[in-house]
Amino acid sequence: MDWLARMNATLDYIENNLCGEIDYRVLEKVACCSAHTFFKMFSYVADISVSEYVRRRRLTLAALELQSSDVKVVDLAVKYGYESPVSFARAFQVLHGATPTQAKKAGFS
Repeated sequence: MDWLARMNATLDYIENNLCGEIDYRVLEKVACCSAHTFFKMFSYVADISVSEYVRRRRLTLAALELQSSDVKVVDLAVKYGYESPVSFARAFQVLHGATPTQAKKAGFS
C-alpha cells in the first residue's frame, strides 16, 4: 500500500470516528506508521493539523445536524466532544460566523 492509499485509509478511519474518540493506536495501524509521523505527513499535505481538521469536520457535521433536525445545542456539544455548550458555541461561531442558535433559526448554510 502506498502512502496515498494509507492517507486515504486513515482519513476514512478519522471520518468514521468523528462522533467518538480517535484511537491513536488504531490510527497508527491504519497509517502503517507512528501517529507522530502521520500527523507530520498530514500537516504537510493538508496544510492544517489533524486536530484542526477533526475540529472543523465536527463543527461542520454539527451545522448540518442543526439544519436537518430538532437536536438541542447542548446535545451537539456533548456529541462532538465539547466540555460545555458555551465552548461549543464559541468554536461554532468562529468557524461558521454565527452561533448555533442563529444558524438553526436562519436555516444557515
